[in-house]
Amino acid sequence: MANSKQRNSTTQTETQKAIEALGRKVQIYKADLSSPTDVSSLLPTILSDGHQIRILVNCAGIQIRHPSEDFPDTDFSAVMQVNLNSVFTLCRDVGKHMLSLPISPVTGRRGSIINFASLLTFQGGLNVPAYAASKGAVGQLTKALANGWSDKGVTVNAIAPGYIETEMNTALLNDSERLASISARIPAGRWGTPDDFKGSVVYLASRASAYVSGHTLVVDGGWMGR
Repeated sequence: MANSKQRNSTTQTETQKAIEALGRKVQIYKADLSSPTDVSSLLPTILSDGHQIRILVNCAGIQIRHPSEDFPDTDFSAVMQVNLNSVFTLCRDVGKHMLSLPISPVTGRRGSIINFASLLTFQGGLNVPAYAASKGAVGQLTKALANGWSDKGVTVNAIAPGYIETEMNTALLNDSERLASISARIPAGRWGTPDDFKGSVVYLASRASAYVSGHTLVVDGGWMGR
């Protein structure tokens, strides 16, 4: 499991307990995705313990807000490192590993990579040029990798969440005017929750999606349809 240093260790413990309660084994690996060295050393560490990787989900991300005319280079680079550069490195390294594996009788392929994009893969947002740039690039990276690997048994897809009630959106949730404006446009009548992504992730990792690759699946309560 890889994530940025902002990740809550309590969540790791809760996830570990939930998996073990199902009678499964779990081993957690930590990496700071803002550190290229941490990212590049993650896969060798996992493989040295004798593991294979069949499913990769890149779901870590950071958000920094400034008016575009005042956006600092350092903050732009920080967002791009976590949201895009680390995704590319993990896709490249784990993808190469997956290509060396035999076809799985369970999923009908060598591996499945699932990247987390965003509504800002398609839209520009406000005061978030780095985030929009990073998530637009994730969408294109997903297509590029799918073009190279789909016929070799590795599918690459992305999920684009809509507006979700998480810490990343605290600024929006605390802005009553923006909150009302955003909420009024969501046909589902509510913001999403992390539970809304269980089905889409399982689908893209399973045999059911074996013929789906290079696709960005929007899970947004209907936002993009307005």
